[in-house]
Amino acid sequence: MKVARFQKIPNAENETMIPVLTSKKASELPVSEVASILQADLQNGLNKCEVSHRRAFHGWNEFDISEDEPLWKKYISQFKNPLIMLLLASAVISVLMHQFDDAVSITVAILIVVTVAFVQEYRSEKSLEELSKLMPPECHCVREGKLEHTLARDLVPGDTVCLSVGDRVPADLRLFEAVDLSIDESSLTGETTPCSKVTAPQPAATNGDLASRSNIAFMGTLVRCGKAKGIVIGTGENSEFGEVFKMMQAEEAPKTPLQKSMDLLGKQLSFYSFGIIGIIMLVGWLLGKDILEMFTISVSLAVAAIPEGLPIVVTVTLALGVMRMVKKRAIVKKLPIVETLGCCNVICSDKTGTLTKNEMTVTHVFTSDGLRAEVTGVGYNPFGEVIVDGDVVHGFYNPSVSRIVEAGCVCNDAVIRNNTLMGKPTEGALIALAMKMGLDGLQQDYIRKAEYPFSSEQKWMAVKCVHRTQQDRPEICFMKGAYEQVIKYCTTYHSKGQTLTLTQQQRDLYQQEKAQMGSAGLRVLALASGPELGQLTFLGLVGIIDPPRTGVKEAVTTLIASGVSIKMITGDSQETAIAIASRLGLYSKTSQSVSGEEIDAMDVQQLSQMVPKVAVFYRASPRHKMKIIKSLQKNGSVVAMTGDGVNDAVALKAADIGIAMGQTGTDVCKEAADMILVDDDFQTIMSAIEEGKGIYNNIKNFVRFQLSTSIAALTLISLATLMNFPNPLNAMQILWINIIMDGPPAQSLGVEPVDKDVIRKPPRNWKDSILTKNLILKILVSSIIIVCGTLFVFWRELRDNVITPRDTTMTFTCFVFFDMFNALSSRSQTKSVFEIGLCSNKMFCYAVLGSIMGQLLVIYFPPLQKVFQTESLSILGLALGEAWTAVG
Repeated sequence: MKVARFQKIPNAENETMIPVLTSKKASELPVSEVASILQADLQNGLNKCEVSHRRAFHGWNEFDISEDEPLWKKYISQFKNPLIMLLLASAVISVLMHQFDDAVSITVAILIVVTVAFVQEYRSEKSLEELSKLMPPECHCVREGKLEHTLARDLVPGDTVCLSVGDRVPADLRLFEAVDLSIDESSLTGETTPCSKVTAPQPAATNGDLASRSNIAFMGTLVRCGKAKGIVIGTGENSEFGEVFKMMQAEEAPKTPLQKSMDLLGKQLSFYSFGIIGIIMLVGWLLGKDILEMFTISVSLAVAAIPEGLPIVVTVTLALGVMRMVKKRAIVKKLPIVETLGCCNVICSDKTGTLTKNEMTVTHVFTSDGLRAEVTGVGYNPFGEVIVDGDVVHGFYNPSVSRIVEAGCVCNDAVIRNNTLMGKPTEGALIALAMKMGLDGLQQDYIRKAEYPFSSEQKWMAVKCVHRTQQDRPEICFMKGAYEQVIKYCTTYHSKGQTLTLTQQQRDLYQQEKAQMGSAGLRVLALASGPELGQLTFLGLVGIIDPPRTGVKEAVTTLIASGVSIKMITGDSQETAIAIASRLGLYSKTSQSVSGEEIDAMDVQQLSQMVPKVAVFYRASPRHKMKIIKSLQKNGSVVAMTGDGVNDAVALKAADIGIAMGQTGTDVCKEAADMILVDDDFQTIMSAIEEGKGIYNNIKNFVRFQLSTSIAALTLISLATLMNFPNPLNAMQILWINIIMDGPPAQSLGVEPVDKDVIRKPPRNWKDSILTKNLILKILVSSIIIVCGTLFVFWRELRDNVITPRDTTMTFTCFVFFDMFNALSSRSQTKSVFEIGLCSNKMFCYAVLGSIMGQLLVIYFPPLQKVFQTESLSILGLALGEAWTAVG
């Protein structure tokens, strides 16, 4: 955000501008001192005049994601491509040589390229804007003694803000009232467990990192439970959210591999062009020809050698790839990025919200009498089943399971409305379990008489209730919490309808089960019920986890098999991280896991030596993510980074491909990313990699066709010029060949359907040029076949030593038909046309058919015969030409 910074005017009523407090400083100070520094009234808030005055200094509470650059500047920036610069130079040379047809064709090609690129990137930006047009953040703010409902962007330092369950914190707040307040800070810190908040000041020694500042509510975080009031200490870029934004803006995005390849190709073509000029001028000079005339011819050939259609095909192919990705629910912000995915060999994935849904879910239930139940379904909804020994359990069918579900449902403050949780994630998981068994109504069947709230010291929560229809009966207590704490209050356990005395043997059994669940990465809760807290009956254990997203495991398996390494980076504990990674197939016995503390102890060089073996990074912060990416890039890896939180933004910008989540991702995260997954589906990354590899193959196919045609035409003209042969092709015929070389047949190679086997092939090395040895060999072979075949026809027609329009027409037609077969063979570098399907690319079929029809018109249509200096061929002559072409 561009924050206005007005200098203080000495005589302007001697006023002093209100400062902005950092969250670290504000957390150390008592609330009264914070209010004094900010000149705020905690109860009545600021008046309208003061708000306007402060906003004039501090600006709006928002981020200016990108400066609105004029459209003409965006358009001009498209000309910075080295290949475009080379083409511009060619156009200028053509004008100086009075070859105006070449200058016009090159200029038109340039305009098409930059316009297509500009339009497609503009459309991507507009798609991104549409994605960002969510309901603007709102908040409840106290001003002039009244509670107002206002936009979050209106807030200024010193405002009093009220928070309740489900609110998104609108600015950095120093809390001065907090009732059972719990805030989900995963978008900022990566911690999945909601943070309990208090109001007391903190000593400076205990508030070093964001997660430890328990009296601060950070902008962009979510209130999961309770209510609170706070005073605004930082807005916009002056918030902790804003600090990440500024780090992200300072990070420079790396060039994509395709941009590097095209830069290299541009240099190579320039080198070859000057080489052609030098060689032809030298040979001509040795043959005694006029040096100026040879210079004119050699420059003309050099200009003809530069494939002006290449940038068009690259741009159009990328644009079509981007449009296909939109259909697959992914927005690509810059054209070359979609191809970059084709050489991506490492994906660093954030766990929470990316590989997992960030929705805690009960997956295992262990009853006090030894039954084990598996729970299906994910998230805060009724979709799923509870299965015991292969049978689905519903309602009160199995008392051992239903008692656990009842306790978890009643001893609970969460509510799920329209599949949206209002409350703590752990409690939401228990409500969802009750919904799956049809028992969620039990929450309303009891009247709560007393509550013992959860605290981090006691690690349990209990409620004392009576049943609505049995209020004359004794009260009943329900408890949930950490097993070690709950078991202390239990004297009996429930077993097959009976209540038995709790023995040490049973305690050992439960402890063993709890340890097994914990080692599987589950968060374990124990449940109990009874007449008094000291006389409870142990009911069993539930295992809760934030489970993997549907389809992620399959996508991970395919990507790993294709040579893409996937590394999980999370703020979670080692056990939870490894459990999820093992479920997804990311972690095996030979894999390693590294903590954030261990990363701190290493420099980038040490980490780069170790990072190839590491599958899981746990307890990782934003600065750790940056270090991991830099170490991978130091090893020469092309790194994709996925994420959804503010804490991911800097790493997303630094990665070769930053991939943000469209639904759960923050605005800063989306701005930093190169690609946005609209539906947050990790599988879309696999589709994007497939698309990227296919696009690169199509570009190679085109390069092969165009350069082989270009070299063949150049060789024919060069041989005729240097050996004083009659020119086998006239200027208009060369222009027609150039149109075919750059036109529909060539362009249609760019839309060849993606080969389904391409995803199983390893990522390409980004250091490789488009012109590999293998491709150069294929280009030369194709060129030699075209030249030899055409020269043979020319020699056969020239046996009477007189060149006629029929001779040039036969030669010209043979060259064109040879080129059509060349285009057909260029459709794939690895498979024959019969393997990929003769008509699988309909646009190619139409383009070739159109070119052949055009060639026939050039031969047989009288007005065009005059223009191209052709002569009608007999059916036999045409057939002989085609037959020879087919043999060639």
